[in-house]
Amino acid sequence: MCGIAGFWTSRPMGMQRAREVANAMGLRIKHRGPDAWREWVDDDGAVALAHRRLSIVDLSSAGSQPMRSASGRFELVYNGEIYNHAELRTQLPSQEWRGHSDTETLLAAIEHWGFEGALRKSIGMFAIAMWDRKLRQLTLARDRMGEKPLHYGVVRGSVIFASELKALRAYPDFEPEVNRGAASLMLRHCYVPAPHTIFTGVFKLPPGTFAVFSSSTDLPEPVSYWSLRDVAESGLATRFGGSEVEAIDAVEQQIESAIAIQREADVPLGAFLSGGVDSSLIVALMQKQSRDRVRTFTIGFDEPRFNEAEHAKRVAQHLGTDHTEMYVSGKDALDLVPILPTLYCEPFSDASQLPTILVSRIARRHVTVALSGDAGDELYGGYTRYGVVGEAWRNARARRSWFGRSQLAFFSTLRASTKPVSHTHSSIARLDEFARKQISLLRCKDSGDYYRIQVARNNYPDDLIGGAIEPLSPIANVSDHPNFSQFDEQMMYLDQVSYLPDDILCKVDRAAMSAGLETRVPLLDHRVVAQAWSLPLEMKRRDGVGKWILRQILDRYVPRNLIDRPKVGFSVPLNEWLAGPLRPWAEDLLEPRRLREGGLLKTEVVRRLWDDQVSGRRQRPFQVWDILMLQAWLQNQHIPS
Repeated sequence: MCGIAGFWTSRPMGMQRAREVANAMGLRIKHRGPDAWREWVDDDGAVALAHRRLSIVDLSSAGSQPMRSASGRFELVYNGEIYNHAELRTQLPSQEWRGHSDTETLLAAIEHWGFEGALRKSIGMFAIAMWDRKLRQLTLARDRMGEKPLHYGVVRGSVIFASELKALRAYPDFEPEVNRGAASLMLRHCYVPAPHTIFTGVFKLPPGTFAVFSSSTDLPEPVSYWSLRDVAESGLATRFGGSEVEAIDAVEQQIESAIAIQREADVPLGAFLSGGVDSSLIVALMQKQSRDRVRTFTIGFDEPRFNEAEHAKRVAQHLGTDHTEMYVSGKDALDLVPILPTLYCEPFSDASQLPTILVSRIARRHVTVALSGDAGDELYGGYTRYGVVGEAWRNARARRSWFGRSQLAFFSTLRASTKPVSHTHSSIARLDEFARKQISLLRCKDSGDYYRIQVARNNYPDDLIGGAIEPLSPIANVSDHPNFSQFDEQMMYLDQVSYLPDDILCKVDRAAMSAGLETRVPLLDHRVVAQAWSLPLEMKRRDGVGKWILRQILDRYVPRNLIDRPKVGFSVPLNEWLAGPLRPWAEDLLEPRRLREGGLLKTEVVRRLWDDQVSGRRQRPFQVWDILMLQAWLQNQHIPS
């Protein structure tokens, strides 16, 4: 795990100046790689690659980056891990290896199979930047499911790129401008979906793609080397045909294989354990493979409603892990709030970022790598909303008749009757918003759009941001979605292309890397993903309960009574915090003068939301939190909007 940054400019700046700029960019992301740092600069200072290293495999200088290929043609920096690099070495022509790093293997694979061929053969998580000295081309690439971040743009004749946006701000010609459309997307989803970023002219490289820059002034279209859509369509077309027992055995074997290669490291390794299905399964299979006790980590909260530590402890005791738990107070979490805009390089408001940061810090005291159970819900239908929204959509389709048209007319009349009334009356505002959402849902002809409206944090972000033209996001780009016969599978797909990489994986990456911890996700091995798509839906969701097949595997290792309970997740008591300890901080951020000076959010609308929240008339804590995170980020960045 590391951080990368660099540039290619049409105006060479000389070696010394280029090195200074590259170093400045690298310093912005030093938390991602505290162990070592280096830069490579070409002879005239037109190209620079910077690397911050968190040493995981081959801790010697033979694993240092930037690294040059054996032929001398390629210079490369990358962030992540190629888990099957040892196997790849056996397939490559014999040569004298300098060390045993996966970086050296990756370069040899590129020289032998070409860049795209090497990507297709690599199993791992990665963000790559490579300079071809012969063709004078810069190539960027990102892993299949989007575990590792990579941002890029063309600024005044220069290609710039980095693991985090904050590094781009160290480039002299970069003048950040807030993308109002992306800010609108953030208020809708609580994150900015790829390929967009909060900055105009800067993009996230989509998962499973690479981009080849043949000049420093043109912005090429990313090229797909692996497609989740293709994988989903293939799985839907060729379903697993064996028995349930055969399916359970096959899934267990595939996940075990992913865990086995992800356990490889030259540093201490452990796992997060919440006591839920996904993390308990990962830990159970890790312990099955290990002769030593697996290190596991969890945090507990004083508030019983949000505490899963006792459940995790009982699972750890049953499996015999070396378990570490630490109870944290609300103050521990609240102390992090003011620094969130420095840890997340664009506005991000999934409040579970707070406990994720805390558990990462605890784990880092003992290990350098931690495996997690992320992606189980998206791959195997675990979210309750799949059942709820699915049933609502089926009912909506059944009502597409005179009854549906009469409902649409009713809600349209209702909204017309409330619209002229002052929205300072919270009951009228609530009625208007309800009517607006019902109208939107009744007008939906596509199930994907129906899901987008149902899961949005705010379906009307343009009420809050002036002059925003919301760009198309992966979840809204219906033309790029497969044709699904079952809505539950469509919901899982939409979460995998947007919510998973841009919320869940972003949250964990920034939280863990802020502590210098590498996280690995066995369920995102692309072979596990492909297998999951081949499973019939009834092996994922059954009798209204998700992750059926994972539960059957876990039953082999952990008694059901230790697992079966309502899902809590990393929740936080936002209502209580906003009414109590966070109120002064929020009041300061949402002070009318500061809102007007920011120039992005509509002062009167925001103040009305905040007044309703603190008065208790109408509490919408997640929408308020989204606004606070956006405003806090803007204030921290000092960017005019």
